[in-house]
Amino acid sequence: MKEQSVYIRMRHRVQVHPNQQVKIGDVAQVISTDEIETQLKDIPVHKIQESDKNIVIIDLMKVIRLIQNKYPSIDVQSIGGAETIVRVLIEKRKLPEVYFLLIWLLLFIGAGLAVMNFHEDVSMLEVHHQIFTIITGREIEKPLLLQIPYSIGLGLGMILFFNHVFKKRLNEEPSPLEVEMFNYQQDLDRYLVIHENAESEKKLK
Repeated sequence: MKEQSVYIRMRHRVQVHPNQQVKIGDVAQVISTDEIETQLKDIPVHKIQESDKNIVIIDLMKVIRLIQNKYPSIDVQSIGGAETIVRVLIEKRKLPEVYFLLIWLLLFIGAGLAVMNFHEDVSMLEVHHQIFTIITGREIEKPLLLQIPYSIGLGLGMILFFNHVFKKRLNEEPSPLEVEMFNYQQDLDRYLVIHENAESEKKLK
């Protein structure tokens, strides 16, 4: 085989099934001639076992070592990240629908209490009374003319803030919650990579 340059880019996160044979093509993007690319993608990297649990970290150095062991004349050039997080899809037992109903009820009550406590802390009712009195010149016990539109606006504001109506997205921009979840996932992935590398170094010692 003539000397060839191969470009490899590790995927950030992939999902596999239990007992699956993970190959280079599963964890990395490979660019080369068609023949070499096909051969490299079929090189086994890791066999999923029960001891792996649900997370496996595939390091770029391991991939390069496997390629050079099989094809010493190939020049491997890496692009991007150095690890791939392999998540094993373990089938979980489905919970009865009553549990989802209870969780929904708990979140609904909790969100309602949070809103009510906030309004109590900032004396929202007193503010509505003062605004109604300033606008109309009258004092009443329940300024529904303000409270009803305010309640509707509060619900619409939450929909716009989270950018979702049930499963339908209002626009292509991510909501603040999605951004926070993305940041949390990035931090979690970074922790998994560092923790797994530390465990691997302990085993080598």
